[in-house]
Amino acid sequence: MSSNNTPVYVPGLEGIIGAQTAISHVDGANGRLIYQGYVIADLAQEMSFEEVAFLLWKGHLPNRDELDALTMELAANRELTGAATIALDALPKDTDPMDVLRSVVSVQGVEHRLAGPTPPLAIHATASFPTILAMFHRHQLGLNRVQPRRELGHAANYLYMMNGKESSPEMVRALNTYLVLLADHGMNASTFTARVIASTESDLTSALVGAIGALKGPAHGGAPSAVLEQHEQIREAGDAEAYMRDMRKRKERFMGFGHRVYRVYDPRARILKEMCQKMNPKFYELAVRIEEIALRILHEEHPERPQSVNVEFYSAGVLEAIGLPKEYFTPTFASARVAGWSAHVLEQAAHNRIIRPQSEYIGPEPRKPVPLAERG
Repeated sequence: MSSNNTPVYVPGLEGIIGAQTAISHVDGANGRLIYQGYVIADLAQEMSFEEVAFLLWKGHLPNRDELDALTMELAANRELTGAATIALDALPKDTDPMDVLRSVVSVQGVEHRLAGPTPPLAIHATASFPTILAMFHRHQLGLNRVQPRRELGHAANYLYMMNGKESSPEMVRALNTYLVLLADHGMNASTFTARVIASTESDLTSALVGAIGALKGPAHGGAPSAVLEQHEQIREAGDAEAYMRDMRKRKERFMGFGHRVYRVYDPRARILKEMCQKMNPKFYELAVRIEEIALRILHEEHPERPQSVNVEFYSAGVLEAIGLPKEYFTPTFASARVAGWSAHVLEQAAHNRIIRPQSEYIGPEPRKPVPLAERG
């Protein structure tokens, strides 16, 4: 609002409060991410994704009985419906996995189309996202699909279904940490999309499909694979600084840098950087060099603007080390964020008012239409 209470247009709605939420808080000034009162650094190293999903949905960490019940329910809901399986098998093998996820989630949710958002549907969606991705990955490779194993945890089962064998505890822990770090992040573009759809009293599946579409964009969740491609191009160029300065002359963005909210180092990036150093030293060595050069160039261009890497920069190295193909980086991001999306949908539905911001008209003044015969 302006001083005379007239609504003011803010590009990208930056700084505009669009909802009140207890789910997560992005403290950009202090570089903190908080889930339901818990700082992310205290959750990422110790908690399972299942515990964090429960926290986002219920508002408190589960006790042993609650965690066991959720783990069993997630494991029991990993299978796809018959229609969803048929839809997945019908997709061309070169389909973008994000398009696969968007399409199959839509089909998977057809039977729930008349149901309002509920915790069981949130659990079903969260459980089935990795199944969709793993089944399509093996479909692309011409391999038999691998059935989920109920005794495996969420992260372990995803890797098992992707690879056809159990992964090492180190790899499972790394993926679990990644899923925890990416499970929610305030009012980002995809979460806002989900809440807008939920505010119309639509169903959970529609909200999730919309969120997937928003996450697909390279300005939001599509950056991790682009970070890997950027690193490959710079490595091939030999002279990193010369190549990166040429990038700026061509008006190309440095992928993995900058964030709308954080004014200091992204706390998730800090954790992922440490993981990347241990798991993927070759990637890390080049990444540290790119980070140093990019920050220097960006500071030269805009000394007034704080700059640092964002979560996508080092997550690319971690996901590569885990063994995921780069085209599955963003869909795996979605497999984490579905917990947050569904939590926000449930929160919106519980205290709903349709989200309907104003727009500022900047078109021509009212005028009379010219008859067709008289138009030049």
